[in-house]
Amino acid sequence: MMEQQTSELEDHWWAFTADISDVPVPGRFPYPFYYQAQPLSQLAAEQLQDYLASQTTWTDLYQSDIGKMFGVLVVRSAEGQMGFLAAFSGKIGDRSTIPPFVPPFFDRHDPDGFFRVGEEELNQMNAQIESLETDPDFRQAQESVEQLQKQSAEEIEYLQEENRQAKKRRKARRQAAEQLDALAQNQLEEELNQQSIQRHFLLKDLKRKWRERLQEAAQELEQWQAPLRELKEKRKRKSAELQQQLFDRYQFLNLRGERKKVTEIFADTAFRVPPAGAGDCAAPKLLQFAFEHQLEPLAMAEFWWGPAPKSAIRKHGHYYPACRGKCEPILSHMLAGMEVAPNPLAEDRVQVDELEIVYEDEYLALINKPAGFLAVPGKSWTDSVFTRMRQRYPEATGPLVVHRLDMSTSGLMLVAKDKDTHKQLQQQFIKRSISKRYVAVLDGEVDQEEGVIDLPLRVDLEDRPRQLVCYEHGKAARTLYKVVKRAAGQTRIHFFPVTGRTHQLRVHAAHPKGLGMPIVGDDLYGTSADRLLLHAAEISFVHPASGAALRFQCAPAF
Repeated sequence: MMEQQTSELEDHWWAFTADISDVPVPGRFPYPFYYQAQPLSQLAAEQLQDYLASQTTWTDLYQSDIGKMFGVLVVRSAEGQMGFLAAFSGKIGDRSTIPPFVPPFFDRHDPDGFFRVGEEELNQMNAQIESLETDPDFRQAQESVEQLQKQSAEEIEYLQEENRQAKKRRKARRQAAEQLDALAQNQLEEELNQQSIQRHFLLKDLKRKWRERLQEAAQELEQWQAPLRELKEKRKRKSAELQQQLFDRYQFLNLRGERKKVTEIFADTAFRVPPAGAGDCAAPKLLQFAFEHQLEPLAMAEFWWGPAPKSAIRKHGHYYPACRGKCEPILSHMLAGMEVAPNPLAEDRVQVDELEIVYEDEYLALINKPAGFLAVPGKSWTDSVFTRMRQRYPEATGPLVVHRLDMSTSGLMLVAKDKDTHKQLQQQFIKRSISKRYVAVLDGEVDQEEGVIDLPLRVDLEDRPRQLVCYEHGKAARTLYKVVKRAAGQTRIHFFPVTGRTHQLRVHAAHPKGLGMPIVGDDLYGTSADRLLLHAAEISFVHPASGAALRFQCAPAF
């Protein structure tokens, strides 16, 4: 077993080609969901990128115009030797296992593996089901039942209507016979009763006839439906069994040697069951291989290689954090027992002594929110514009904050001191009668002087709070822009948002179908820096109490 592990490790071990003798070894493993690539992981990533660039076969493997996320994990062996491992997320082409990358938890594309064998069984069942459902005799039996049901309903309805009309005629005859003597009335009543009984039994016989005919046709159809139901139930059981077998293969290790099934990991999450692809990202594969071979993880980095996808923002060669939806629950277990750097977003908060008040009266206030300061309290950080305003105006009623800015964005924010003012300002936002102007600096030079960006947005359910461009489920998002200045490979620009979607300006700036140039300092859609160079510089609205048209400006600090 040890010889097999040693051989497997040799197949996937990458020795540094660069001299790393003077490169510092990180004291703590990076926080995987927000990090700067460390020197060791950068060297590993650059070596892997050189390798990828030299492989002419990758184009054939991709067979797609979309790139792939790759990852490197710098490790140290028990003997003290340092090297790194490499992995890719998901599969490339139709392959999950491609040396020298670490293998997946389970290669579902192995032709001899249980998954492919099970898939083939399911495919055969699907073929049988399709054959039965498209058989002309089955179609004829279905159509026959449908036609008979329609015909029976029509005939029964026709006779019921005749009976209703006959009843009306009998009623009319009774009324007309009121002048007759008692004997004549009795004779007429007996005659009318006989007619009523005849019609009652006529309808009863018709319904019985159709029941028998429909039952006979249904029995013929059941000869087809019974095996079809049995096949579908068998397929359902097989699919569930195959899924469970697959889940059982995904058992994640950590430094303590503890194993945890993927179903256990996701049981207490919003997903409840593992989402598709859970465990197939680069980070879990790298850590699993390291733990299985008694390697000490030191540093990790993931980067995008190749063309960007249509929805998410990915740039060739750029580093990206692990996804939160699928990877955070898994990595929380896998990193247990390791010394991991804290989340910078939870620690490196901007310390604000006092918020700048740009304007204030008895109804509202306008503040200049600093970059890096929350608009409303977060999960682990309560200091925010809301809490500061609640302290400043303890007698205020209502939600106070009229609209929000991203934590990374600075600039003007409206605060209402009472419910009515808040409601009226909110209505102006809903009717889009409030206008706003943002100032931003883009990482690149925009060709056009001005224009409009229309890209619908929705949240990335597997990687919140990132947003995706989605034409199927996204909400309309529209931004006007005007270039102010170009210099040194950057563009100073004014944004005029028509709608107010989450991260709208950041995505519209960075996405290839937008401007294709991220805002400088954008840690989600571009490259992180000291701060995001985005500032809400101007706002115009109608004062809810006085009705006066107001406009305020506040210059950015960059």
